[in-house]
Amino acid sequence: MSETRFIPFALPDIGEEEIAAVVNTLRSGWVTTGPSTLEFEKKFASYIGGGVDAIAVNSATAGLHLALEACGIKEGDEVIVPTLTFTATAEVVRYLGADPIFVDCDLNTLCLDISQIESKITKKTKAIIPVHIGGLPCDMEAILTIAKKHNLRVIEDAAHTCPSKINNVMIGQHDSDAIVYSFYANKTITTGEGGMIVSKNPEIIKRCKVMRLHGISRDAFDRFTSKTPAWYYEIIAPGFKYNLSDIASSIGICQLAKADKFQLIRQKIAQRYLSELTDLPLILPPNIKNSATDLHSWHLFCCQLNTDKISRNDFIQIMSDKGIGTSVHYIPLHMQPYWKERYSLEDVHFLNATKYYKNAVSIPLYTKMTDDDQAYVIHTIKEILS
Repeated sequence: MSETRFIPFALPDIGEEEIAAVVNTLRSGWVTTGPSTLEFEKKFASYIGGGVDAIAVNSATAGLHLALEACGIKEGDEVIVPTLTFTATAEVVRYLGADPIFVDCDLNTLCLDISQIESKITKKTKAIIPVHIGGLPCDMEAILTIAKKHNLRVIEDAAHTCPSKINNVMIGQHDSDAIVYSFYANKTITTGEGGMIVSKNPEIIKRCKVMRLHGISRDAFDRFTSKTPAWYYEIIAPGFKYNLSDIASSIGICQLAKADKFQLIRQKIAQRYLSELTDLPLILPPNIKNSATDLHSWHLFCCQLNTDKISRNDFIQIMSDKGIGTSVHYIPLHMQPYWKERYSLEDVHFLNATKYYKNAVSIPLYTKMTDDDQAYVIHTIKEILS
């Protein structure tokens, strides 16, 4: 096995279909939000199922912001978020002048520790944002039970979960107020940059649609394609510029058609890792409980070193020296300067996430990864840890 090769941590799987779709969009004369975006929204809603509607946006961050705004989150409110997540999950709360209240992770799932949620609820608490880490679904029934008991909104950060299921229910079909997906370059399906909000609540969909484009009462697409003069519109709120272009949506339509195939490939790669890395001083990522009713998207393969012989940082450096990309998901937010200082957060209050982070490393998992690529990754890890 050559050590001069380079195996990236992640790689988008773009085919000739996506390239042709972009070319057709460019030739159509409509490149911003238009017919392809409408088609993408309809097909995504149908793919998720359960009677949801969908709104395409230019990032999952934008989607979370819109969803929180549509749920009425405002200055002085509190929103429960996990510390083990990307900063976008919490920063959108601050966009609205509200405060994120951080919860430790569960070491068995890496998702937020459900047993700690109720102790964090105050009179100011208005919502919970669970994050399905790596593509493993959170226990949504338990979270929704707590939310209903305390009259809280639930906005799922489903950036990693296209597709994932729990108890035979697709993530996106639960009775959460909104569910937000990411189509960033390294996600299970991609549009380069992009995201999607889904909801069963027509009022949330309506509000997100208006606020997605400057608070305008009519879509630009409707106005500019009308056969009769349709120049008049009204600004009903100070909205945002969060729409997704048809160029991106044309890629998304093609990617969505491959979502199930991509998941099967990722699952096969993950199962090989789980099988061949099992006897090493390595804590492997949590898997689904029941393969008959649950589905893991395997967006990430998050491991933890379980040895004193090598540090996580040295392991990452050796992997890099041998031509293998890795990452860490995530540096917990309670350790990040802004969040730590603003809310006086200490490691002692987040023992699980702190322990996990010390040894956390994510190894390559992407659909274009060949058997030989994965064999080299496995061989290298065994060589380092043996």
